[in-house]
Amino acid sequence: MGASSIKRSLGVDLTSTIHQSRVLLVGAGGIGCELLKNLVLTGFGEIHIIDLDTIDLSNLNRQFLFRHEHIKKSKAIVAKEVAHKFKPSAKLEAYHANIMDSQFHVDWFKSFNIVFNALDNLAARRHVNHMCLAAGVPLVESGTTGFNGQVQVIEEGKTECYDCNPKEIPKSFPICTIRSTPSQPIHCIVWAKSYLLPVLFGESDDTADAIDDTTDADNAKEIEELQRESQALKDIRSSLGSDEFPRKVFDKVFKDDIERLRGAEDLWKERSPPGPLDFDNIQEESSSVDSAVANIDQRVWALGEGFAVFKDSLDRLSKRLQQLQEKTPAEDPAPTLSFDKDDVDTLDFVTATANLRAHIFNIQMTSKFDTKQMAGNIIPAIATTNAMTAGLCVLQAFKVLQGKIEEAKMVFLERSGARAINSDALNPPQPDCAVCAVARGRLTIISDRATLQDFVERVLQQELGYSEELSITTRQGLVYDPELEDLLPKKLSELNIKDQTFITIVDEDDQNKDPRVNLELLVVQRTEPAEDANPVVISQVEIPRKPRKPLQPATEDETTNGNGTTAKRKRDDTEEDVAMTNGHVPKKVAGEVSTNGNGDGGKEEPILLDEQESAILIDD
Repeated sequence: MGASSIKRSLGVDLTSTIHQSRVLLVGAGGIGCELLKNLVLTGFGEIHIIDLDTIDLSNLNRQFLFRHEHIKKSKAIVAKEVAHKFKPSAKLEAYHANIMDSQFHVDWFKSFNIVFNALDNLAARRHVNHMCLAAGVPLVESGTTGFNGQVQVIEEGKTECYDCNPKEIPKSFPICTIRSTPSQPIHCIVWAKSYLLPVLFGESDDTADAIDDTTDADNAKEIEELQRESQALKDIRSSLGSDEFPRKVFDKVFKDDIERLRGAEDLWKERSPPGPLDFDNIQEESSSVDSAVANIDQRVWALGEGFAVFKDSLDRLSKRLQQLQEKTPAEDPAPTLSFDKDDVDTLDFVTATANLRAHIFNIQMTSKFDTKQMAGNIIPAIATTNAMTAGLCVLQAFKVLQGKIEEAKMVFLERSGARAINSDALNPPQPDCAVCAVARGRLTIISDRATLQDFVERVLQQELGYSEELSITTRQGLVYDPELEDLLPKKLSELNIKDQTFITIVDEDDQNKDPRVNLELLVVQRTEPAEDANPVVISQVEIPRKPRKPLQPATEDETTNGNGTTAKRKRDDTEEDVAMTNGHVPKKVAGEVSTNGNGDGGKEEPILLDEQESAILIDD
């Protein structure tokens, strides 16, 4: 569409606003590529693109700005170069960087008229949401999964923010499930990808570092056994590349460990015990199998086929690691191999070993294609959905730029139902949201003079009227509460409170029936202060009281006591305990599902063991 056509369609005023706008696009994946194209062709004045990721082979089917020759190059930089071809006069700036880096501070965000999120992970989404709120810049949040897409406009004080509604936490599995009692294909895939592969081809102490060393009685035995198994596999690594290496690995994980598990009879009272495999028997069964069966990815391999792929992939990985070791100078860190969903050798190994383990535990085996989906944490992505979502982002941005936020909508793409595109009015901010329902201000400090005591006693207590019952936190954790008075003499710089740091003050006064909302301050460091200047100065800020929760009227199950309180009425024996709803199905909020800006769920990460619950985490 030419400039004159755009002007006729959008009007002179909006077209002029668009041309003069400065926008930030965070993410250059599936949605990001489509959105960048839309922004450039619509005539947005200055577009900044940021993405930490590089281009993978699996991106090419839907991230249309990229070609095969771009693989391993920066998404942001390549997107900028290709988009320039659509409109050479476009003013584009690209950053191959993490949006959470300190260089992208609040004042930098404040320089934009609007921000577009096209991200693929929860942490970055929440960070951009917070920075836009702090900078007072409107945010257009978006995400897709399969045929579904969502677009949400967020503006400080006017709409819900991204954190107003809780998001689904990453899926986790207890150690005992992965190690001893798998019951689903994903359990076997996690074991193969994030335990066996790193132990055999990763750092010699990778697994030891990852194992939770808490002494919880319920987990101590499992952790001890996992450490013992890991050490045995590390000893087997010394035979890597030899003819005996496949047999030693196979006998350890598919025979000896399984026989030991069968001895724990309590585990198998209500389920079938696992059946160990014999190397010689299965090798004879697979003698006529061609290892090229690994190229078949849509069908589940038979047991003998999986065994053949196991041996072949183990041999390929062993040779790769040995070649890397020969080329690596002795003073450099030892080379390692890690899982990559687009790496044929590691994917074959994970598929084969996961299926052998699944057969042992009577679990359904999976095809190579399905294993790649689960091991790579791939969220289904459809190019058409990305394109439609990107278009909706721009349409909502028009309303924001015109100052008509009340006309903006929460938009949903849904395959089911009478309409593909549905919308709902934007909700107001949640009054108890810890991110957007706060008071905001700025704290100017002289770093070599300002102390915590200056801040607490002179600013918070004397100027703002806080009681002694308050706490101060930063993103690194608790800095002050009444029990940490020994920190008062310390300088703020010693507590890692510096320029562009966020600090949060919480009113902890239990005696106050109307406590203040949390106060969030952005620290600004003075570079050339006068000698007599106050070391800590706070901007003028209004700190409202937290809204009181309305009293709930007594229900039919409650009676009112003489003192005005309510008490539960005992249910009749025949009364059913049924949970009632209001009859409405709540709409999904943007980002509630594992939304993905580029469709592949981000980079694969090794399993982590949660220090509190000893759980194996697949995704961050």
